Amino acid sequence: MAHITKSIDELVAEQGGVDRQDTFDQLWAITTELFEKVKARFELTQDPCSVGDYSGKDGAQGFLSAWAGPEIDWLIYSWTGNPKASFTNMHLTINLGPQYDVPHFGFALGTTPDLFFYQDYMPRKDLWTNPEYADKYYNGEANDTYIEWERNERFQHFISRHMYTRVAQSPCSLAYGGAVCAEGIDDLRKVAHAQLDRWIAWVDAAELQPKETRAAQAERDLLIRQTITEGDPANIVVENLFGKELCDHLVAALWGRDRTLPRPE
Repeated sequence: MAHITKSIDELVAEQGGVDRQDTFDQLWAITTELFEKVKARFELTQDPCSVGDYSGKDGAQGFLSAWAGPEIDWLIYSWTGNPKASFTNMHLTINLGPQYDVPHFGFALGTTPDLFFYQDYMPRKDLWTNPEYADKYYNGEANDTYIEWERNERFQHFISRHMYTRVAQSPCSLAYGGAVCAEGIDDLRKVAHAQLDRWIAWVDAAELQPKETRAAQAERDLLIRQTITEGDPANIVVENLFGKELCDHLVAALWGRDRTLPRPE
Protein backbone atom coordinates (compact mmCIF):
# COMPACT_ATOMS: atom_id res chain seq x y z
CA MET A 1 0.00 0.00 0.00
CA ALA A 2 1.23 3.49 -0.88
CA HIS A 3 1.19 6.20 1.77
CA ILE A 4 -0.08 9.78 1.79
CA THR A 5 2.44 12.09 3.44
CA LYS A 6 1.20 15.43 2.13
CA SER A 7 -0.60 17.63 4.63
CA ILE A 8 -4.32 18.42 4.36
CA ASP A 9 -3.60 22.00 3.28
CA GLU A 10 -1.26 20.73 0.54
CA LEU A 11 -3.85 18.28 -0.75
CA VAL A 12 -6.53 20.98 -0.82
CA ALA A 13 -4.21 23.51 -2.49
CA GLU A 14 -3.49 21.06 -5.30
CA GLN A 15 -7.21 20.73 -6.15
CA GLY A 16 -8.89 23.69 -4.50
CA GLY A 17 -12.05 24.14 -6.53
CA VAL A 18 -13.67 20.72 -6.78
CA ASP A 19 -17.40 20.51 -6.03
CA ARG A 20 -17.86 17.80 -3.40
CA GLN A 21 -21.34 18.72 -2.18
CA ASP A 22 -22.81 15.29 -2.96
CA THR A 23 -19.88 13.51 -1.28
CA PHE A 24 -20.15 15.77 1.75
CA ASP A 25 -23.86 15.03 2.06
CA GLN A 26 -23.18 11.29 2.09
CA LEU A 27 -20.33 11.53 4.61
CA TRP A 28 -22.27 13.84 6.90
CA ALA A 29 -25.16 11.37 6.78
CA ILE A 30 -22.80 8.63 8.02
CA THR A 31 -21.55 10.87 10.83
CA THR A 32 -25.13 11.71 11.80
CA GLU A 33 -26.09 8.02 11.83
CA LEU A 34 -23.32 7.40 14.34
CA PHE A 35 -24.31 10.39 16.47
CA GLU A 36 -27.92 9.22 16.62
CA LYS A 37 -26.72 5.79 17.74
CA VAL A 38 -24.64 7.40 20.50
CA LYS A 39 -27.56 9.58 21.64
CA ALA A 40 -29.72 6.47 21.91
CA ARG A 41 -27.20 4.90 24.30
CA PHE A 42 -25.91 7.80 26.43
CA GLU A 43 -27.53 10.60 28.39
CA LEU A 44 -26.27 13.80 26.76
CA THR A 45 -26.78 17.52 27.28
CA GLN A 46 -25.57 20.15 24.83
CA ASP A 47 -23.07 22.56 26.38
CA PRO A 48 -23.70 26.33 26.03
CA CYS A 49 -20.22 26.75 24.53
CA SER A 50 -21.47 25.03 21.36
CA VAL A 51 -20.90 27.33 18.40
CA GLY A 52 -23.81 26.16 16.24
CA ASP A 53 -23.84 27.32 12.62
CA TYR A 54 -21.14 29.68 11.37
CA SER A 55 -19.84 31.00 8.04
CA GLY A 56 -16.64 32.29 6.47
CA LYS A 57 -15.12 33.25 3.13
CA ASP A 58 -16.53 32.40 -0.29
CA GLY A 59 -19.27 30.06 0.90
CA ALA A 60 -17.35 28.33 3.67
CA GLN A 61 -19.64 27.15 6.48
CA GLY A 62 -19.67 24.95 9.51
CA PHE A 63 -21.50 23.64 12.54
CA LEU A 64 -20.15 22.70 15.96
CA SER A 65 -22.02 21.20 18.89
CA ALA A 66 -20.46 20.03 22.15
CA TRP A 67 -22.10 17.59 24.55
CA ALA A 68 -21.48 16.03 27.95
CA GLY A 69 -23.23 13.67 30.35
CA PRO A 70 -22.83 11.36 33.32
CA GLU A 71 -20.68 8.94 31.31
CA ILE A 72 -19.37 11.32 28.65
CA ASP A 73 -16.75 13.93 29.51
CA TRP A 74 -16.82 15.67 26.12
CA LEU A 75 -18.43 14.86 22.78
CA ILE A 76 -18.02 16.85 19.58
CA TYR A 77 -20.41 16.55 16.64
CA SER A 78 -19.33 19.01 13.98
CA TRP A 79 -18.40 19.83 10.42
CA THR A 80 -16.45 22.61 8.74
CA GLY A 81 -15.31 23.60 5.26
CA ASN A 82 -16.70 24.40 1.83
CA PRO A 83 -18.40 21.42 0.18
CA LYS A 84 -18.31 23.16 -3.21
CA ALA A 85 -14.58 23.93 -3.00
CA SER A 86 -12.80 20.68 -2.10
CA PHE A 87 -12.35 20.83 1.68
CA THR A 88 -14.71 19.46 4.30
CA ASN A 89 -14.01 17.91 7.68
CA MET A 90 -16.51 16.38 10.09
CA HIS A 91 -16.03 14.95 13.56
CA LEU A 92 -17.65 12.67 16.07
CA THR A 93 -15.18 12.60 18.93
CA ILE A 94 -16.24 11.00 22.22
CA ASN A 95 -14.23 11.31 25.42
CA LEU A 96 -15.47 9.10 28.25
CA GLY A 97 -15.54 10.06 31.89
CA PRO A 98 -12.77 8.93 34.26
CA GLN A 99 -14.96 6.24 35.83
CA TYR A 100 -14.02 4.08 32.82
CA ASP A 101 -10.66 3.13 31.34
CA VAL A 102 -12.23 2.18 27.99
CA PRO A 103 -10.46 4.00 25.12
CA HIS A 104 -12.02 7.16 23.77
CA PHE A 105 -13.69 7.08 20.34
CA GLY A 106 -12.27 9.33 17.65
CA PHE A 107 -13.89 9.61 14.22
CA ALA A 108 -13.51 11.98 11.27
CA LEU A 109 -14.58 12.03 7.65
CA GLY A 110 -13.86 14.62 5.00
CA THR A 111 -12.89 15.62 1.49
CA THR A 112 -9.50 16.95 0.46
CA PRO A 113 -11.10 16.75 -2.27
CA ASP A 114 -10.47 12.99 -2.15
CA LEU A 115 -12.02 10.95 0.64
CA PHE A 116 -10.41 11.28 4.06
CA PHE A 117 -11.13 8.88 6.93
CA TYR A 118 -9.87 8.62 10.50
CA GLN A 119 -11.04 6.40 13.33
CA ASP A 120 -9.20 5.38 16.45
CA TYR A 121 -9.76 3.98 19.90
CA MET A 122 -7.65 6.51 21.79
CA PRO A 123 -5.76 4.77 24.63
CA ARG A 124 -6.38 5.77 28.23
CA LYS A 125 -3.21 4.00 29.42
CA ASP A 126 0.35 3.55 28.22
CA LEU A 127 0.15 0.44 26.07
CA TRP A 128 3.83 -0.45 26.59
CA THR A 129 3.49 -0.81 30.34
CA ASN A 130 -0.09 -2.14 30.33
CA PRO A 131 0.08 -5.16 28.01
CA GLU A 132 -3.16 -6.65 29.36
CA TYR A 133 -4.98 -3.40 28.50
CA ALA A 134 -3.39 -3.39 25.04
CA ASP A 135 -4.44 -6.97 24.45
CA LYS A 136 -7.97 -6.40 25.73
CA TYR A 137 -8.81 -3.47 23.46
CA TYR A 138 -6.40 -3.58 20.53
CA ASN A 139 -5.84 -7.24 19.80
CA GLY A 140 -8.48 -9.38 18.13
CA GLU A 141 -11.18 -7.58 16.12
CA ALA A 142 -9.62 -4.11 16.30
CA ASN A 143 -6.30 -5.42 15.03
CA ASP A 144 -8.03 -7.51 12.36
CA THR A 145 -9.84 -4.40 11.10
CA TYR A 146 -6.57 -2.48 10.90
CA ILE A 147 -4.92 -5.25 8.84
CA GLU A 148 -8.00 -5.46 6.62
CA TRP A 149 -7.81 -1.73 5.88
CA GLU A 150 -4.11 -1.87 5.20
CA ARG A 151 -5.06 -4.32 2.42
CA ASN A 152 -7.94 -2.21 1.08
CA GLU A 153 -6.87 -1.25 -2.44
CA ARG A 154 -9.32 1.66 -2.58
CA PHE A 155 -7.47 3.56 0.16
CA GLN A 156 -3.96 4.73 1.02
CA HIS A 157 -2.58 5.06 4.53
CA PHE A 158 -2.58 8.74 5.60
CA ILE A 159 0.43 9.70 7.74
CA SER A 160 0.09 12.92 9.72
CA ARG A 161 3.03 15.29 9.60
CA HIS A 162 2.23 16.33 13.16
CA MET A 163 4.47 14.21 15.35
CA TYR A 164 2.30 14.43 18.47
CA THR A 165 -0.73 13.30 16.49
CA ARG A 166 1.15 10.16 15.56
CA VAL A 167 2.25 9.68 19.18
CA ALA A 168 -1.38 9.85 20.30
CA GLN A 169 -2.60 7.27 17.78
CA SER A 170 -3.03 3.64 18.76
CA PRO A 171 -1.44 0.77 16.80
CA CYS A 172 -4.89 0.10 15.32
CA SER A 173 -5.60 3.66 14.23
CA LEU A 174 -7.38 3.91 10.87
CA ALA A 175 -6.25 6.93 8.83
CA TYR A 176 -6.73 6.77 5.07
CA GLY A 177 -7.33 8.70 1.91
CA GLY A 178 -8.89 7.47 -1.31
CA ALA A 179 -10.63 8.41 -4.52
CA VAL A 180 -14.29 9.39 -4.29
CA CYS A 181 -16.43 6.44 -5.36
CA ALA A 182 -19.60 4.70 -4.23
CA GLU A 183 -17.67 1.60 -3.17
CA GLY A 184 -15.32 3.64 -1.00
CA ILE A 185 -18.17 5.45 0.75
CA ASP A 186 -19.87 2.09 1.35
CA ASP A 187 -16.63 0.81 2.92
CA LEU A 188 -16.58 3.86 5.21
CA ARG A 189 -20.17 3.40 6.35
CA LYS A 190 -19.65 -0.27 7.17
CA VAL A 191 -16.44 0.17 9.13
CA ALA A 192 -17.74 3.26 10.94
CA HIS A 193 -20.75 1.43 12.34
CA ALA A 194 -18.75 -1.68 13.17
CA GLN A 195 -16.11 0.30 15.06
CA LEU A 196 -18.73 2.29 17.00
CA ASP A 197 -20.78 -0.79 17.86
CA ARG A 198 -17.66 -2.47 19.23
CA TRP A 199 -16.83 0.60 21.32
CA ILE A 200 -20.35 0.84 22.79
CA ALA A 201 -20.16 -2.85 23.72
CA TRP A 202 -16.90 -2.15 25.57
CA VAL A 203 -18.54 0.63 27.56
CA ASP A 204 -21.55 -1.56 28.35
CA ALA A 205 -19.23 -4.23 29.76
CA ALA A 206 -16.81 -1.89 31.54
CA GLU A 207 -16.13 -2.02 35.25
CA LEU A 208 -15.98 1.21 37.23
CA GLN A 209 -12.48 2.39 38.06
CA PRO A 210 -11.41 3.13 41.66
CA LYS A 211 -12.37 6.67 42.69
CA GLU A 212 -8.81 7.45 43.76
CA THR A 213 -7.58 7.01 40.16
CA ARG A 214 -10.14 9.22 38.47
CA ALA A 215 -8.67 12.68 39.03
CA ALA A 216 -5.39 11.70 37.39
CA GLN A 217 -7.27 10.03 34.53
CA ALA A 218 -9.36 13.16 33.94
CA GLU A 219 -6.25 15.36 33.96
CA ARG A 220 -4.51 13.10 31.44
CA ASP A 221 -7.57 13.00 29.18
CA LEU A 222 -7.88 16.78 29.08
CA LEU A 223 -4.18 17.37 28.44
CA ILE A 224 -4.13 15.00 25.49
CA ARG A 225 -7.40 16.36 24.06
CA GLN A 226 -6.16 19.94 24.22
CA THR A 227 -2.73 19.15 22.81
CA ILE A 228 -4.08 17.19 19.85
CA THR A 229 -6.74 19.79 19.04
CA GLU A 230 -4.48 22.81 19.23
CA GLY A 231 -1.74 21.10 17.20
CA ASP A 232 -3.95 19.73 14.41
CA PRO A 233 -2.21 20.63 11.12
CA ALA A 234 -5.61 21.07 9.44
CA ASN A 235 -6.26 24.11 11.66
CA ILE A 236 -4.47 26.28 9.08
CA VAL A 237 -7.09 25.35 6.47
CA VAL A 238 -9.87 26.39 8.86
CA GLU A 239 -8.02 29.62 9.67
CA ASN A 240 -7.75 30.45 5.97
CA LEU A 241 -11.49 29.92 5.51
CA PHE A 242 -12.80 31.60 8.66
CA GLY A 243 -10.06 33.87 9.99
CA LYS A 244 -7.83 33.42 13.02
CA GLU A 245 -10.28 34.71 15.64
CA LEU A 246 -13.09 32.32 14.73
CA CYS A 247 -10.63 29.47 14.15
CA ASP A 248 -9.21 29.92 17.65
CA HIS A 249 -12.74 29.96 19.07
CA LEU A 250 -13.60 26.74 17.24
CA VAL A 251 -10.43 25.01 18.41
CA ALA A 252 -11.16 26.02 22.02
CA ALA A 253 -14.67 24.60 21.75
CA LEU A 254 -13.33 21.32 20.36
CA TRP A 255 -11.37 20.61 23.54
CA GLY A 256 -13.79 22.31 25.93
CA ARG A 257 -11.90 25.35 27.17
CA ASP A 258 -15.07 27.33 27.88
CA ARG A 259 -17.37 24.49 28.86
CA THR A 260 -20.19 25.09 31.34
CA LEU A 261 -21.34 21.54 32.08
CA PRO A 262 -19.48 19.73 34.87
CA ARG A 263 -17.09 16.92 34.10
CA PRO A 264 -18.19 13.43 35.22
CA GLU A 265 -16.50 11.94 38.26
